[in-house]
Amino acid sequence: MTNTPLTIRRAAARDLAAVADLAALDSSSPPTGEVLLAEVGSELWAAIEVDSGAAIADPFRPSGDLVELLRFRAERARRESATERRSVSRLLPRAA
Repeated sequence: MTNTPLTIRRAAARDLAAVADLAALDSSSPPTGEVLLAEVGSELWAAIEVDSGAAIADPFRPSGDLVELLRFRAERARRESATERRSVSRLLPRAA
């Protein structure tokens, strides 16, 4: 893994099968909603559900640090989303 690129990205519809396969390897249910993926090279090693923080990972790979990285990034995404919701609510007219 030393020279292999690491990518953290949001899951897309094209990732559904890979996430389902990863969940099966982890004996877990696939995450739902907004999901972040950790890929090493072109292989999916871990995923996290942003809202709940529930993570899945390949048990046959050293993926513990990737899960922690995903947890950090998911927390940041939750904070950014909350900030955006507050900003939008300030722009909306208030009911009298």
